[in-house]
Amino acid sequence: MSWYSLARQFLFMMDGETSHDLGLKMLGRAEKLGVLGLLAKKVQDQPVIVAGITFPNPVGLAAGLDKNGDYIDAFARLGFGFIEIGTITPRPQPGNPKPRLFRLPEERAIINRMGFNNKGVDHLVEQVKKAKFKGVLGINIGKNFDTAVEEATSDYLICLEKVYQYATYITVNISSPNTPGLRTLQYGDALRDLLMPLKARQAELAKEHGYKPIFVKIAPDMEDAEIDTVAQTLLDCEIDGVIATNTTLSREGVEGSKHGSEAGGLSGAPVTDLSTMTIERLCGVLGDRLPVIGVGGILEGEDAVDKVRAGASLVQVYSGFIYRGPELIGECVRSLSKA
Repeated sequence: MSWYSLARQFLFMMDGETSHDLGLKMLGRAEKLGVLGLLAKKVQDQPVIVAGITFPNPVGLAAGLDKNGDYIDAFARLGFGFIEIGTITPRPQPGNPKPRLFRLPEERAIINRMGFNNKGVDHLVEQVKKAKFKGVLGINIGKNFDTAVEEATSDYLICLEKVYQYATYITVNISSPNTPGLRTLQYGDALRDLLMPLKARQAELAKEHGYKPIFVKIAPDMEDAEIDTVAQTLLDCEIDGVIATNTTLSREGVEGSKHGSEAGGLSGAPVTDLSTMTIERLCGVLGDRLPVIGVGGILEGEDAVDKVRAGASLVQVYSGFIYRGPELIGECVRSLSKA
């Protein structure tokens, strides 16, 4: 039995959020003691260039696990080709009431309604400045829960300006189901009205700090016509890439589960096919004009391969990492190298 399997058995005896927080603290402590690198197997190099960035390998950590950038160096020891932190908001906020994180082990799934709980963008920036990690770092930005959707652009601009010089790329999160009204920003004029000011500010910041790509993270709960429209808007706004997908509101695959009816976004194995289908539809419109990062239900190497076959250039893991641990990273890299 691997060290991670033992740790998971211990952590899974607690409720979801308690084990989440303790697991992160254990990783951080192991890194500070210098033993984390000894516990994690080396992951082979498999460089890939996407959006002008050279990624050491195509498997990254999705946003949401390290919301505040408190454990960057710990995750860097595990072999990820890139790390994405956040979602971060301009001001600190507590998120939704607890309990708000639920494991569904039999379905290899997680439901969360965290609600962008974070310590605010200034704290994250300080953590990034302290980190020793010099690899590819994405920073995922969002809006505060009490900022009206009509005023959301101001929150995204605040975050963009504060994180820009410290990020390798910036992700605009408009797809979390746990912030009221957020997903409406994915559609029609609302999406264009959000992205155009961000692109204008990106151009200004690039003059001082160099060009940093902006990616947009979308939901899996869209009809084909809506995906097509979003894809075209991303092209029209000259966005640099798209991350597909966030969690789903669907409960297909978890009906009857102990926590299957909890409100929030569902991730893990039940979203695997939905995410892959979204990627395939996106890529049918985008072609090679815009790179796609595939995320959603990657629990084994072949899941990563399926995402790439659907058109993704890179993949990210989150729930799969919770269930499988660091071995999933190397497994995905090896599978992708043979695909």
